[in-house]
Amino acid sequence: MILIGHPWIESPRFCRVYSKKDIEATSPGGVVLLEPLNDSHELAVYCQQNDIAYAVVINSLDEALYANALGAAYAICDKDTALMVQPIAETYLFDMKILVLIHSEKEIGKIARGGIDGVIFASAIGSQHA
Repeated sequence: MILIGHPWIESPRFCRVYSKKDIEATSPGGVVLLEPLNDSHELAVYCQQNDIAYAVVINSLDEALYANALGAAYAICDKDTALMVQPIAETYLFDMKILVLIHSEKEIGKIARGGIDGVIFASAIGSQHA
């Protein structure tokens, strides 16, 4: 299970971006975070074409399918969406990992029992505009 943002485990920093300029300003080793896909698909294509690791917030199976096809490294969603998407991701061998956004360590076990790829703590997400 992937644990992003836990204080004991080293993991990349995820950074919300809203433009190509924001993407270029992201520190090396960071993961670009796009949201929502409907508004950021052009940035997703830019990231894909330039081999930039990125994550996208998804709210549906359709968005997960598009995000995977556009080369996203991670899809971030709530638990219910993850439980719906994870079996499809396994069936179609997605390269993208499904992450559930959490706020507490207490949520990790519940997500693990659901067979979800991983979790990301809200504290692991920053902004270029912070």
